[in-house]
Amino acid sequence: MSLFLASVTNLKEASIALELGADVIDLKHPEQGALGALPITTIEQIVAFIASRKTVSATVGDLPMQPDILLDAVEMVAATGVDIVKIGFFATASLQQCVEALHSVTQGGVKLIAVLFADEPVALNDLAIFSAAGFYGVMLDTARKNGQGLRDCLASSVIADFVNEGHRLGLFVGLAGALQCADIAPLSALQPDYLGFRGALCMGRQRTMSIEPQHMQNVSQLLRKCHEADRLATA
Repeated sequence: MSLFLASVTNLKEASIALELGADVIDLKHPEQGALGALPITTIEQIVAFIASRKTVSATVGDLPMQPDILLDAVEMVAATGVDIVKIGFFATASLQQCVEALHSVTQGGVKLIAVLFADEPVALNDLAIFSAAGFYGVMLDTARKNGQGLRDCLASSVIADFVNEGHRLGLFVGLAGALQCADIAPLSALQPDYLGFRGALCMGRQRTMSIEPQHMQNVSQLLRKCHEADRLATA
């Protein structure tokens, strides 16, 4: 069963997500890139409002692949009390160093999710690096928000391999990347742990616009239908 991750930018949107069935309330700033970070004070405000009623994740921002910069950002976001911290990783020579620098954080009990990008080189053998460093999960997203979604960038077989390899390594696996309602059934069939949405929830389907409650309700209902179909199929 795939959980519903809704990315929100402020307290009002977090309240809508809480009311309309999001399982994971994800905090990020869409106007500042694929993984733009919200101000720490905003993250703290939303964490206090949610008060453990749902899982809360937050991004650290689109940061350079430098171990000290990533470590500082992760520690700062983790200190807000979010349940999960998301970090974007690119296929660079410093990837191993960056991941190893965060091992101390995972050893301290912080749940980290590594976000990899479907429109950048994706190496499935890299997933073992994150597992070895104690990461909680991995996620596929898109770096360039140009209208191309996850399934435009990668074949279903490649996405399925990502999900399966993540699960084999014991990781919590998510899929996102300009997902729309039409993506829900085919991606749910691959059995990721969650599907992440932003643009599909917003006015005009534009990720930098405000969340429209009806759009969020539509996504939530479609996910529930997929869950029910899976339940009946395995009954």
